[in-house]
Amino acid sequence: MSRYTGPKYRVSRRLGVSLSGTGKELARRPYAPGDHGNGRRSKPSDYGVQLAEKQKVRFTYGLTERQFHNLFNKAGRIRKGTHGDNFMALLERRLDNIVYRLGLATTRQQARQLVNHGHITVDGKRVDIPSYEVKVGQEISVREKSRNNVYIQAALDGQAGTLPFVEFNRDTMTGSLIRLPERSELDHDYNEALIVEYYNRLG
Repeated sequence: MSRYTGPKYRVSRRLGVSLSGTGKELARRPYAPGDHGNGRRSKPSDYGVQLAEKQKVRFTYGLTERQFHNLFNKAGRIRKGTHGDNFMALLERRLDNIVYRLGLATTRQQARQLVNHGHITVDGKRVDIPSYEVKVGQEISVREKSRNNVYIQAALDGQAGTLPFVEFNRDTMTGSLIRLPERSELDHDYNEALIVEYYNRLG
């Protein structure tokens, strides 16, 4: 299944989460799209709730269904910790997400483009694979030729701060994942237990 390239605002309103991270999609029309989006809706089934939660997280991190499911299965092979917590940690360790968390991009989609276009290096080597799994201690840098990139500079100027599990030095334009994230440090709007239930239901 290919990556979704349709209207992001429409998906945000359907899932009830801001995929852009700005909240603009829901501020103006905080209801589902379509003729009946603002009317009464029947209560969703347990399966519907689980599917919606899976889609919410998948679209937020910008993965295809195959990538998402493969990462979920990989999380299940980690013996330490819960399946859901390990899954969220793996999502956070993707290179595009780390670039976003370092404040080099305003959205994960923009971070993915920066990686795809070769603006980012890992331990001094250019990496253009957004799904690259960043290890603790690896140095994430902006290429010398890309340090004046207007999008990167705009993102840094609007940066409110980084999360405790990453650090960034603007003078050197380098950062790193200093430790694995704790679930309490991540978005509380997501219920990964529902995703575990969804895939367990599918077998």
